[in-house]
Amino acid sequence: MRLLTINPGSTSTKIAVFDDTNPILIENIRHSVEELAPFELVSDQFEYRRDLVLDALRKNDIPLRFDAIVARGGLLKPIEGGVYEVNDVMLHEIEHPMRNHACNLGCRIAHDIAQRIPGCRSLTADPGVVDELIEEARISGSPIMPRITTWHALNQRSIARRYAAEHGTHYEDLNLIIAHLGGGISIGTHRHGRCIDVNNAFDGEGPFSPERAGSLPPGKLIDLCYSQKYTKEQLKRRISGNAGLAAHLGTTDVAAIVESIKEGDKKAELVLNGMIYSIAKWIGGSAVVLRGKIDAILLTGGVAYSDYVVKRLTEYIDFLAPVHVYPGENEMLALATNGIGALNGTIPIKEYK
Repeated sequence: MRLLTINPGSTSTKIAVFDDTNPILIENIRHSVEELAPFELVSDQFEYRRDLVLDALRKNDIPLRFDAIVARGGLLKPIEGGVYEVNDVMLHEIEHPMRNHACNLGCRIAHDIAQRIPGCRSLTADPGVVDELIEEARISGSPIMPRITTWHALNQRSIARRYAAEHGTHYEDLNLIIAHLGGGISIGTHRHGRCIDVNNAFDGEGPFSPERAGSLPPGKLIDLCYSQKYTKEQLKRRISGNAGLAAHLGTTDVAAIVESIKEGDKKAELVLNGMIYSIAKWIGGSAVVLRGKIDAILLTGGVAYSDYVVKRLTEYIDFLAPVHVYPGENEMLALATNGIGALNGTIPIKEYK
């Protein structure tokens, strides 16, 4: 099977072409601030990004012959995990999303290109709004602010299946804690094939990360909102963007921070160790949800490349369960694997309603 996968991000559109799970083309199309400046809304970038995808295929002599186009899912309403056909309901809702992000363009681009190819299907898989929380996990301390999820569902579920396959079992038979350690950090509690609790990484809940503040003292946050020192947008940046390691140390580059620690930077050491500490605490909370019955703890995402972080984090948590490390995101392969499973019938294709 030949598949095209599409993953739009804030400043890039990643594409990959696969023959089954063998990559034929992997390309990261970057978008400068100047190139995106003419577009008032993210949704206005649809034709621009679609045309860049088509241009990349032409330049690499890739014909428009695909069995499926699988895109990163957008910020739709909460849904179960799995593979979904892009349909009119999804397309209509994604034009009026609850939250704006470039990932919302994925299904639109996939559907548009698939329409040009006889027999080609347009799919999305495990979008960030996957919501399989148990009811107790939805309750917050305020009835007007129930907990919701926005997390790295695609990578976490892909890594879970990979771990299961390597150990001769199935994701649906395991209890796992999976920590995606990237610019944002999500820690999922997976029980028998469902993520029953996870922090809302998009909005900053959970441990702090390279660019997100994590859970903050609510009283202090409310005081800042009414202090007239910051605009609404400035405060949002203090939660996501100019937050976490970026706010404390002026960089999100963990490797560079580790180098400065080696050179004696005590502030950098304290802040990075503080982030590791907060991640460990959230993993510990997941262990309680699973009542200590944990088959493995899986660490993934770009920060998992850091031996410094992995070593110190493992020292906190390895008494809970065996720790396995899968660095990087592998989202393009995850999209392709989901698409293949959907086409060959091993993964059901769900209808978005």
